[in-house]
Amino acid sequence: MSKCRICGGEVREFFDFGRQPISDAFIRPSAIGTEHFYRLVVGFCTSCTMVQQFEEVSRDRMFPTDYPYRSSGSAVMREHFEQIAERYLKTELTGPDPFYVEVGCNDGIMLGVIQAAGVRHMGVDPAEEATAVAAAGGSRVHVGFFEESTAVGIRASEGPAQLIFSANTISHIAYIDSVFAGAGALLDEGGIFVFEDRYLGDIVEHTYFDQIYDEHFYLFSVRSVQAMAQRFGFDLVDVEHLPVHGGAMRYTTARAGERTPTPAVTEWLAKEREQGLADEATYKDFGARIEANCDNLKSLLVRLEAEGHTVAGYGATSKSATVTNYCGIGPELIPFVCDSTAEKQGRVTPGSRIPIRPPAAFSDPYPDYAVLFAWNHAEEIMAKEREFRAAGGKWILYVPDVHIV
Repeated sequence: MSKCRICGGEVREFFDFGRQPISDAFIRPSAIGTEHFYRLVVGFCTSCTMVQQFEEVSRDRMFPTDYPYRSSGSAVMREHFEQIAERYLKTELTGPDPFYVEVGCNDGIMLGVIQAAGVRHMGVDPAEEATAVAAAGGSRVHVGFFEESTAVGIRASEGPAQLIFSANTISHIAYIDSVFAGAGALLDEGGIFVFEDRYLGDIVEHTYFDQIYDEHFYLFSVRSVQAMAQRFGFDLVDVEHLPVHGGAMRYTTARAGERTPTPAVTEWLAKEREQGLADEATYKDFGARIEANCDNLKSLLVRLEAEGHTVAGYGATSKSATVTNYCGIGPELIPFVCDSTAEKQGRVTPGSRIPIRPPAAFSDPYPDYAVLFAWNHAEEIMAKEREFRAAGGKWILYVPDVHIV
């Protein structure tokens, strides 16, 4: 048993992925043997229902200055962030001198839109190389982690913020009490703290087990976020389901009593009761499906290799680390993975040590099969790789179950 990082309640284990690497540690072949591993065990709190990991990985290990992920790498995500920026420019950033703060700004897609509108802003992110891209585009950034002391410093120099926004970042932060304390210190009266993250309901329903890796310390649900917000002096005032990343939720919070919750909060709480997201049996079933998917994927790849078929991976994603390491998949079954991120090319996948090659290698020549690790961008990728299908190539997906398309 472990204690909940949010409320101190009992956390019951429901799956042990065993020894796992840092998911974004794409090392050079010469550095093999230097990787850091930890035990990835996940459970749910019987009190506040927050799903969380048992073992915390140091934030400096997960998010070094050369953190390789770039938000701008996907056209879908670029459009997503540009649209939400335009929305908030019309709804929340409308005063005489509004101030916007983004936690985990990465290479600055949203910041760029806010900056172009002439709105004061500050991005906060520890990844120095990513934030350098944002800064080169004219955005103001603070290189570092967001916590209470960071927020107090920003408030002192810039004044209060009307909007603090974060995408795919808050669930990464184990010390979330300090994040909410920072939001409370930085927000203007009536301001909102908005964050979007992968949604637990979708992960459980569709067996998106690879969404569980070191960075995703928490897997949020509406119920657990409501309990978390209340514990730290905030109300959950709105929720919005999003199609990105296989299903995400945007949570809008405000200081207690400052805004009236929308009907969407009550509606989603009811949906989660129907789905059983607070029931131990739900997670036992989820664990059984994870085991089946991993067994079936490994068996399929072993059979294809025995039959002489060629196989490649597509997308050196963070979440692929969970799949390849738990399933025991290495270069003997997937000789290489193609990825468009220049910072990853010439390196190897974490733990499984599969070589990463540029996109040009995918068609030189096309493999018979491709494991789509970047399944959350399936539509975009398959549209781009039509010639692979025309040449007889087939995609292998492993969620919600193992299947070939």
